[in-house]
Amino acid sequence: MPTPPTSAACPCGGASYASCCGPYIAGDALPPTAETLMRSRYTAFTLRDEPYLRATWHASTRPADALFADEEKVHWLGLEVKSALRLRQRKAESADQAEETNRDSVEFVARYKVNGRAHRLHEVSRFVREAGEGGGALRWFYLDGSFPE
Repeated sequence: MPTPPTSAACPCGGASYASCCGPYIAGDALPPTAETLMRSRYTAFTLRDEPYLRATWHASTRPADALFADEEKVHWLGLEVKSALRLRQRKAESADQAEETNRDSVEFVARYKVNGRAHRLHEVSRFVREAGEGGGALRWFYLDGSFPE
């Protein structure tokens, strides 16, 4: 799987891969927010980095099948984050504040081409923060997503 040069712009739109998604994908750091995880997962999709995508996908919803087909030729064009819905900012509405700080949603649009034809993926992704498999520090995981009209 290709890795962008460390000085290259990050596929998610960050300044450089080395200072943006690179440390997360390399396993040198954990994404501190759901939005950061979503951006690093987008970058991992552009790099076809299946191990990172599986490691950041919640075990309860992680697919068993391969994420990429060898013949699939996708050219990713860009990412636009529409909103990061910080549920903890609405904690006054919630009786269980501790639970809400461990859940977040991020709405985004990813643009890509398949065989020269343009597509867009508009998703509201749900994330949960909990200890990883085997315990350890709290970290964010992609749970699932919905697709607005």
